[in-house]
Order: sequence, then C-alpha cells, then structure tokens
Amino acid sequence: MAGSLEKLVQFLDSEKSVIYIVLKRVQGSSPRDVGTEMFVSKRAFHGTIGGGQLEYLVIERAQAMLRDGTLNTEMDIPLGPEIGQCCGGRVEISLARMRDSDIKCAINRAYKQNNSMPHVYVMGSGHVGRALAAQLQHLPVRCILVDTRPEEIALCDANVEKRISAIPEIDVMSAPAGSAFIILTHDHSLDFLLTSSALERNDASYVGMIGSVSKRAKFTNWTQNNTNPVSLDHLKCPIGMSTSNDKRPSIIASFVVAEVVNELTHGVKKSISEEENTVLQQYSQHDRKAILV
Repeated sequence: MAGSLEKLVQFLDSEKSVIYIVLKRVQGSSPRDVGTEMFVSKRAFHGTIGGGQLEYLVIERAQAMLRDGTLNTEMDIPLGPEIGQCCGGRVEISLARMRDSDIKCAINRAYKQNNSMPHVYVMGSGHVGRALAAQLQHLPVRCILVDTRPEEIALCDANVEKRISAIPEIDVMSAPAGSAFIILTHDHSLDFLLTSSALERNDASYVGMIGSVSKRAKFTNWTQNNTNPVSLDHLKCPIGMSTSNDKRPSIIASFVVAEVVNELTHGVKKSISEEENTVLQQYSQHDRKAILV
C-alpha cells in the first residue's frame, strides 16, 4: 500500500492548511474504529472515517474551521435517522488545525504503519500473479512480487515491490514472521519447493499454492518422499475456493485476495491498539497546547 503513503505525504506537503480528524470514541456500530484518521483542506481530503452523511458533516465542519480560524473542536454524532444513517452507534470526533510539528508526526506515524504492514509474497508474476499484485497494491499490506524471469516481472505495472530472484526459496526463508505466501510459479516443481519452504517455517499467516485437488495430492506424496515431515493442515490448495467457474486471472485473484485478507485479519481485536492510544495521546497534548495559545 505504498501508494497510499505517497498520496498522504504529497497531500500534506501541498496543502497549506489542514484539519486533522480522528475518531476518539465509538459506541455501538460504526463504519470505522477508534483511532481512524482523516485529513481535510479547503479543497480536498485524504483518508476516510466511513463515508456517508457522517463524513460529509465532518468535512463541512473542518472546512468551516479553516474559514473562520477555529483551532480545534469536537463533534458528537449519533449514527441514526438524525443524519440519514442507520448504523445505530455513536461517535465522538476530534478536529484540530495541524501545525508543522503535527504534520511531521503524522508522516512519521504513516511511515511506521507502512513498515509494520503484513508482507504478502506473490511467488510468480504470470497472469494471475500480476492480477494479484494489481489488487493487493490498494490494500494495507506490503506486496512483494517475486519471479526468476525478468521479462515477466517487467510486465507488472502495479505499485508493489518487485524482485528478480534466482533462488526464490531464499525470499521465502528470509521473510518476516507472519507473512503470507501465494505460490503460483510457471513450474510445478518450483511450486512444491516454495510451498514446502513456507510450511516448514511454521509461522506463516497464509500458505496457498495454485492448483487442483489432484495437485494437492501430488504435493502430499512429494513431501513424504522429499522433505522433512511437515503439516499440511494450513495449506490452501486449491486457493481462492469459490463456487465460481470463471478462470479469468482477475476473477481468480479477487477470490484469492479475499481469502488471504481474511487470514491476515482473523482475530484482530477491535479494542484500541497501542498505536491508536499513541495517536489519541498526541491529540490530547495538541488540545492542551491549543487551549494555551
């Protein structure tokens, strides 16, 4: 998701006056969680707190602040018939005019978030591999497209990391813990090597190999004869299981991406994370300083 980071940096560099918006408290159902950020200028905005009438009202208030010089304010909005939404919850939102130091903090925070995103390794840059990269570039993951063939890598125009690797097993073995591996190379024997390497790590969030039920059976036999004992319980093969018979690369990729993201976000708590707490603490400090100005 490097493109989102670049857009934020460009936005904050190009806009002279910006209102920083953060969800401070959520009660009941809400389109976004506590800590969600958004940035609004007189002519544009970056990010989203959930869209709809909620976001419209907040943008309107932020731009009014820029016109009348208000430094900071808060909004308490019920997500019900009053504003034409039916979430049923309630949100408290803080809005504050950003100083240079706030902009630097926001950019540093964005870089930190970008660097901590889960890694998704797409092993193979054929038609489906490139379709996966095209979709993953828009998600909060760090996508790494790996292939032994420079001419295939060159065909990918997605904004993802691209690696020409003579020994892609090294890329699998050196990946950080919790990475996801989608294996779909041009060579079945290479698929088997990379899949067994990913499974042997025993710390991957997702290991999927393109193929059929018969390919999985062949891989099972191959592992018994060629590798150390390894559990296949968490192997996804076929990948992107669905009832669709559509074999177009973009369709296959959409089902696989949904499967991978489901695994990466499974069990994610909706409570305030340590980083979200940091954001809110920084905002509280901003509140105090603004009052003293």
